[in-house]
Amino acid sequence: MKATVSTILTLAVAGGLAMAAKSLAVKDLPTAVQKTVQEQTKGAEIKNISKETEKGVTQYEVETMVNGKHRDFNVDTKGGLVVVEEETAIDSIPAAAKAAIEKKVGAGKLGMVETVTKGSTTLYEAAYTGKDGKKHEVLVKPDGTETKEQ
Repeated sequence: MKATVSTILTLAVAGGLAMAAKSLAVKDLPTAVQKTVQEQTKGAEIKNISKETEKGVTQYEVETMVNGKHRDFNVDTKGGLVVVEEETAIDSIPAAAKAAIEKKVGAGKLGMVETVTKGSTTLYEAAYTGKDGKKHEVLVKPDGTETKEQ
């Protein structure tokens, strides 16, 4: 659920988001997308598949669980892997990224941390509850620089 909210918030901030509420099955997907989904979900439990259209570009978001951790990914209509978000431990990310996230969280409470991979770019995203009780997210580069784009 956190990953879904995370992804929706991230995409909504990007603007122009239109989502289909209907959950899809692998058999409902285009053949090229099915192939990628099957390759990416070996050993995983599929939690949900949805079709999203943002700024006229359609993608399929697949939410999975692998070894008790969230692993979500988006596939374009031609079967290309667009982005992968994998739950990870804060101690397993680069020290600079960890320090930046911990500084941002401050006196708040850290939630799920994810490795976000898009092509050859890797970022780190953390959900947290601020000391004000509000939910927030921060996205950082490996060097700890905060960024807004995935």
